[in-house]
Amino acid sequence: MHDVVIAGAGPVGLFLACELRLADLSVLVLEQAEDPHSPLKQLPFGMRGLSVPTIEAFYRRGLLDDLAASQHAKNALGRSSASTPHWMQLPRRSGGHFAGIQFYEDNIDTAKWPYRLQNPASAGMAIAMEDIESVLAVRASAMGVEIRRGCGVEGFEQSDDGVTIRAGNETFRGRWLVGCDGGRSIVRKAGGFEFVGTEPEFTGYSVEVEMADPDKLVPGRHYTPTGMYTYQPPGTVAMVDFDGGAFHRTQPITLEHVQSVLRHISGTDVTVTALKLAATWTDRAFQATAYRNGRVLLAGDAAHVHSPLGGQGLNLGFGDAMNLGWKLAATIRGDAPDGLLDSYYVERHPLGSQILDWSRAQVAIMRPSRSSRALEAIMRDLIETRDGATYFAERVWGVSLRYDLGGSHPLVGRSAPDFELVDGTKLGDHLRNGKGLLLDFDPVRPLQALAEHWVGRVVYLASDAKEKLGLSAVLLRPDGFIAWASDAVPDQAEVMQAASRWFKASSRSPAG
Repeated sequence: MHDVVIAGAGPVGLFLACELRLADLSVLVLEQAEDPHSPLKQLPFGMRGLSVPTIEAFYRRGLLDDLAASQHAKNALGRSSASTPHWMQLPRRSGGHFAGIQFYEDNIDTAKWPYRLQNPASAGMAIAMEDIESVLAVRASAMGVEIRRGCGVEGFEQSDDGVTIRAGNETFRGRWLVGCDGGRSIVRKAGGFEFVGTEPEFTGYSVEVEMADPDKLVPGRHYTPTGMYTYQPPGTVAMVDFDGGAFHRTQPITLEHVQSVLRHISGTDVTVTALKLAATWTDRAFQATAYRNGRVLLAGDAAHVHSPLGGQGLNLGFGDAMNLGWKLAATIRGDAPDGLLDSYYVERHPLGSQILDWSRAQVAIMRPSRSSRALEAIMRDLIETRDGATYFAERVWGVSLRYDLGGSHPLVGRSAPDFELVDGTKLGDHLRNGKGLLLDFDPVRPLQALAEHWVGRVVYLASDAKEKLGLSAVLLRPDGFIAWASDAVPDQAEVMQAASRWFKASSRSPAG
């Protein structure tokens, strides 16, 4: 029997598997597709923007260098030949967009984020889905994760002590099952999870075409009286047709259909001569009302689906995996405080709900109506202000992410600043083992005895730092979020009380 069986070898499932292996759990990943490669995971359609929390998670687990190396190797081999995205060709450096309305880095007031220190996540990152999956698959395999491709979950039965999973002609046993198997999740459906939300308003198209007269289309993103399209020469087109999602996965995508929709949306008589690649998508926005049913859990698109506008979905899934991994591991080991696994839903469900509404708000601006064009004009004015650009950066980049963990310090619940310690290491270097961390900036009155209450789960680190932001000590959860922080001489009882929510006290007696 495996400790955890994960359905789905996409980025979220693979990242979760790596998190669980940090705790020495046995992990099996079952994936329906035999071949992980797909043109839709490659550039240009496979481009994904990684948010600050995602990049920080990769950095803290030592994966960021692997991703950068993968990109460098591909560039050296000449495999990243796709045209530069239109938003990267702008005279000002784009920080992102909301429904296609760009905000710019020179307008963002980073002084409003006083607890952020420079780290690798500060620069942002755009990378192909194929590269992300490849790096995670290599890391998972190296860590001892068993990945079975061409073996998708078809059903399961759970009992008090485990889950029996059917996949093809085989049966597998796991103490827990996690569905990371996408928006049409078999695990979610078979597990009886309620999935609620709003039906689609449009069919979106991502196509690669050849045209007899491409000059009839203007590069960039354009709202029209009949929809929206984005054109990147020589033949990459994204379109939104407000048909209620009628065409999505209902019939084959033909050259004639793509030409008809493109003419309808663009208002031109452009002629498509070849259809090289095509996919559809919608703005359907649904979310599971629970992320756990007994020994079955959901993460990523299995727990929430929405339009790909703004690239928030993948980042939301990585956040699920980073949050769930250490909590599920502690539960399986038997050293989780009461309610720890339930906090996965408590912390992540509200964020999923916010992202779904963020997606819906963008759709409202994109509608081909006079009121939406008026709303777009107002939004453009607001996003061009310094406060407006800063607000949208906070939301799109994930800088404003904060869990409600109690405590009075403004850092509690936020991602930890990447302190540079006096020995030249950074805080992120000390989080690769997946354990909590008690960072004490004043070794004159060490807190080491406290850390021994959670031996094996919390690492004690006494060190001064080049910039302490006025802090005396901080306690980090394994995911790098701050559970407790103090500017004054620490109250040891306060530390113990805060830690008890995240780390069960060890039976081993403290040393002092």
